[in-house]
Amino acid sequence: MLYGLLALIVAALFAGAAWYITLAEHPARLQLPTGPLLTQWKPSYARGFAMQATLAVVGGVLGFVAWWITSEAMFIFGALVLISNWPFTLLVIMPVNHRLNATDPAHAGDATRQDLIRWGSLHAIRSVLGSVATLLLLIATLKL
Repeated sequence: MLYGLLALIVAALFAGAAWYITLAEHPARLQLPTGPLLTQWKPSYARGFAMQATLAVVGGVLGFVAWWITSEAMFIFGALVLISNWPFTLLVIMPVNHRLNATDPAHAGDATRQDLIRWGSLHAIRSVLGSVATLLLLIATLKL
């Protein structure tokens, strides 16, 4: 089933990118002083958001199509978990993103660093959601 395999690949790409940010990129940038840390985070976040948002939507749509064609429930569960990154990001992470984006790196202080640490913890949840979606889509694919 082509759509199911494509959904699985896209979900795995999402999860891989999310785990890279969670385990490598964000911890590395937290070693920087707060001003440069925020300066690096802003463009990295903007580019990562565009990539991961697209992967979540495309993977979710592919999962829905695979479910529609096959009636395999695990495809819709995987699609829903992958798409759940959107409301989680908009409702939970976005307030932190707005504070960080509104902060001038020259005036970044302890509160900014705490927001960046919180952002990393919240982003880890996105990594878990991507992994769960990947697992569900793998199970669905193997059932066919």
